[in-house]
Formats: sequence, C-alpha cells, structure tokens
Amino acid sequence: MHKLALGLMSGTSLDGIDAALLETDGETVRSFGLALTEPYDEDLRHALRSVLGGDGPVAEIEHRLTQAHAQVVDKLLKRAGIPPEAVDVIGFHGHTILHRPEQGRTWQIGDGALLARLTGISVVNDFRSADVAAGGQGAPLVPIFHAALAKGHDAPLAVLNIGGVGNVTWIGEDGELRAFDTGPGNALIDDWAFRHCSRPLDLDGELAASGRVDLDALKRFSLHPYFAVTPPKSLDRDDFRAFAEALVGDMGAANGAATLTAFTARAVGLSRSHFPQPAKKWLVCGGGRHNPVLMACLQAELAAPLVNVDELGWNGDALEAQAFAFLAVRSLRGLPLTFPGTTGVSHPLCGGRVTLC
Repeated sequence: MHKLALGLMSGTSLDGIDAALLETDGETVRSFGLALTEPYDEDLRHALRSVLGGDGPVAEIEHRLTQAHAQVVDKLLKRAGIPPEAVDVIGFHGHTILHRPEQGRTWQIGDGALLARLTGISVVNDFRSADVAAGGQGAPLVPIFHAALAKGHDAPLAVLNIGGVGNVTWIGEDGELRAFDTGPGNALIDDWAFRHCSRPLDLDGELAASGRVDLDALKRFSLHPYFAVTPPKSLDRDDFRAFAEALVGDMGAANGAATLTAFTARAVGLSRSHFPQPAKKWLVCGGGRHNPVLMACLQAELAAPLVNVDELGWNGDALEAQAFAFLAVRSLRGLPLTFPGTTGVSHPLCGGRVTLC
C-alpha cells in the first residue's frame, strides 16, 4: 500500500533543509510531490558548525534544529495545499555531527518525538544507528532509493551524490548494489571559501575557475590510504580536512579552491577501482552538480558519459529528501534499509526509530 511520506534532509554541506513529498510503498515510487529547500540563516549555520564533532551545546542546537525542520514541514504542506493529517509519515534524517563507525558511533541530531509533536505527523528518525550497532558503516543509506529510480536504465551504472561528502552507488545488471563514500565532496571547498572569502560556498565554481590546480598536491592527495581501502567504507565530513589543508594551506584562495575541487573529482575517479565492472554512465546528483568546474573535472577523470540527473526528470536538489521519505515507509513496513554491499552489515537490516502520532 502506497503512503504519502515527507522526507527531510540536512546535509553535511550545511546549506539548509531539503524537504520533499513522495507517494511510495517503499519499493516503487508512485508519484513525486512538491519539494523545497530552506537555507539556514547564518546564526543556525554557525551554531551547527560549532557542534560538529559532538562538542558544545548539542541539546540546545538539536532543539533549534528540530524547530527549524517543523517550520519547513509547515511551509511545504501549506504550499502543496495538503493538511498534516494527510501525510502518513515524516522521514527525518537530522544533521550528522559525528560519524565514527569504526568506533561504533554515529550521531545525527534531531528530536523525532519533538518533531512529531510539533507537526502532528508520525516520524521515523535515527536511520543509521541500528546498522552501526550491527557492525555496518551506517552509510550510505540512499542506494536502495537510487536502485528504485534507476530501474530501466542500462547497467552497470553509477549514481554519484556530491554533498559535503561524496558517495556512489554502483548498480549491476542483476540489480546488485555496491555503495560507499568516495571521499570529500563539497565540504572542503565550502570551508575553504568560507575561511578565505567569507562565502558559504564557491558559487558556480567561480573561485576555482580563477585559480590553477597544483598537480603535485593532487598527486599526493591520490596517495591517501582511504582510497586503497576495500568497501564498504564511509567518512565523517571532516575526515580529510587536516590532510587536505596540509596540501593546500599555503596556496592563495583561488588556487586552493581549484586544487580542492580537483581533489573531489580525483577521489571519484579512484573509486572506480572498487567496481565489479566499469559503469557505462554516471548519474550525478547533489549540490556539487551545480558547480561547472567540478563537473568538468569529473568528466576529465571519468572519461565516461556524465549525466546530471535533472536531465532524466529526477529532482537533483530533492533526491536525498525524497530518499528519506522512501526509507521511512520501508522502515514502517519492516523492509531493510542497508545491505552487505552498501554498508558491510552482515545481512539486510531494517532501521529507524518510529514515533507514532
């Protein structure tokens, strides 16, 4: 039975809250509803930055974050002309402030019970903890949604999401899934632009376009041991920060942005060595697809057809929010969210914490 679900995503890029409506049974998608992105105001963005790593006034920021999500839910439903009681469930990812699966820890702040009370809608949150507790990486979670959307496309193919961290889903001809984090996504570029130019991101790659890639630094970046690790594997937003900053620290703003952009693309290129077969094409989603400099770097690295998912009729800005609507319905149905080929968990595993209204 299909349900009307609302998905919420606050990504590691710290740009804002994505929200999307989806009608789904957790296996197929019947229809896509309205979606929106609500940027964080500078105060909340700064507050979220202050608790990355799990330090600082986490409880206070979690409360503020949850209230902000409730406001986005209200805004989306009013725009769509849908009353709250018509929505069966909210998939609430929350915001990741710490991800250390090798230590058995992953932490997404966001109070599911509070969100349910504020919206009057049942909520599924805490999607990653069960997988990590069972020895999985807790990420990526979106591959099963990618597979649902990609049915009918020529395989093998790769779906690349470039958020704060990059992750890829490889889909085989028989539907086999392999997925893992490729390396840094937008986070290094965003932090560099913020630190050097007081910009939250390198809009349209303008800063990188005015600089030059340091090829020696790029070569040294490619030797990071993460790239040789056999998946499953996942990353915290800041796992590459110290290493990357040591390579670009004395560069000017433009050259540093250009080199960090090349780092992100090179990480994706190196991910191909972990595919059972080469991907015939790459479908690109996430905020990074809006950066033409990064897309050009990716095209050079991959030497394979590169398709912005918007060209397929997918909503590339809403895809992760839609995914958590999809995963929430799977959670309600007791269907698995993670798999041996996606997170390394020993068997397909359900997940999510449910607060019913």
